[in-house]
Amino acid sequence: MDRLSAQDLMMLWPEELGWSQDIGALAILDGRGLLDADGRFQIERVRDRVQERLHLVPRFRQLLYRPGLGLGWPLWIDAPSIDLADHVRVFPLAAPAAEARLLLACEELRHRRLDRVRPLWELWFLPGLPDRRVGVFMRLHHAIADGMAGIAALGALVDLVPDPPGTNGPPWTPAPMPSPRELFGDNLRRHLQDVGRALSRLAHPVDTVRQARRGWPAVREAFAEARAPRTSLNRRIGSHRRFALVRSDLDLVKRIAHASDATVNDVLMAVLAGGLRELLVGRGERVDGVVLRAFVPVSLHGEQPAQARGNLDGAMMVPLPIGEPDDPRRLRLIAADTTERRQRSRPQGGTLFRNPLIQRAALRVVHHQHVMNTYAANVPGPPVPLYFAGAPLLEVFPIVPIMGNVSLGVGALSYAGQFNITAVADRDLCPDLEVFVKGMGSSLDALAASTLACSAAGEG
Repeated sequence: MDRLSAQDLMMLWPEELGWSQDIGALAILDGRGLLDADGRFQIERVRDRVQERLHLVPRFRQLLYRPGLGLGWPLWIDAPSIDLADHVRVFPLAAPAAEARLLLACEELRHRRLDRVRPLWELWFLPGLPDRRVGVFMRLHHAIADGMAGIAALGALVDLVPDPPGTNGPPWTPAPMPSPRELFGDNLRRHLQDVGRALSRLAHPVDTVRQARRGWPAVREAFAEARAPRTSLNRRIGSHRRFALVRSDLDLVKRIAHASDATVNDVLMAVLAGGLRELLVGRGERVDGVVLRAFVPVSLHGEQPAQARGNLDGAMMVPLPIGEPDDPRRLRLIAADTTERRQRSRPQGGTLFRNPLIQRAALRVVHHQHVMNTYAANVPGPPVPLYFAGAPLLEVFPIVPIMGNVSLGVGALSYAGQFNITAVADRDLCPDLEVFVKGMGSSLDALAASTLACSAAGEG
């Protein structure tokens, strides 16, 4: 039986407090081939293309089922049927729609809760952008996938060429739903296996201690290393969001990273710190000597990126020295710190919170946490241009969830030479999101200018 893992399960409970845990992406298509002569979007053609690919993403044909008491954790079961008209839909925008209107539409769609009686994903097409471009808003529940697995799901729906051969899978017959007796037996077996693993750890104490010692530095980093400073960033959030986009060039980001012995993720952290510094200064808050803490998911997937499934992340806490006003020096400080942190063994996210009761108890106090100030996810995407139903995929931006008292987070995604960042903020707590975005842009410009100046000096 296909039960949720402990880490998958952690994505369910926040919704009870109004914090949606959907992940997604906003893409921009060259829609000229998807609009008819009257400008209407050809939705049936698109549904036919998605239908061809459903066998590549099994979760898109499955329901989340929560069995009764004593029958074990939630599991995935095959939907008796699936109507793509419920999942692949059109949300027209009044043309010519500006980017701000597109982002508002994405928030309106995101705010609608996914219907649990259907598979937990949606694909919305938003025609009405200038130059016959079409927005695509894809979202799926975080219990289905993390960032890497989400990109794999999106990748199953796109192509390397405009007109690929057909990829219809074998005929699909949904498996019958397990009976209460089968669920009870499976739950009992899993409990016995857990007991067996616990006894095995007791029987091999040296190995158990060695394993715990490997994971302890990462645990200490998260919970005992330092407290997140108190700022206006950390107040209990509501259910509404605002989005903003930051565009950059991946080759430029790589040049910046190389010049400072850093990584692309280090550059993201430095730019994030620059944006947060600008935001807090604009709010009249102290930044001198302040070091914020960013929660950064670390993928533990061992399979090929296109085959990633489910949630398999660890976490790294990255100090952000926003008190440092010089952007290149801030990047060097971050790079020196993360070089050591990347060497640490990181346990899977559900390791410390395997029990659902512990998970829900922790959730009840998460809006009081002092572990992190912000959230930042960086996912490598496809390096080459892609096509959806024959239409060129021009840009892709990730959309990440936030929860608890983290009012602002970012997601970054590389695609075909681009390095695109989406800022996600609580609508009411962050009305000045534009200040943050401007600060990120200014920081990126400063790093680029410093890198080019150093390069020119070296050539001279």
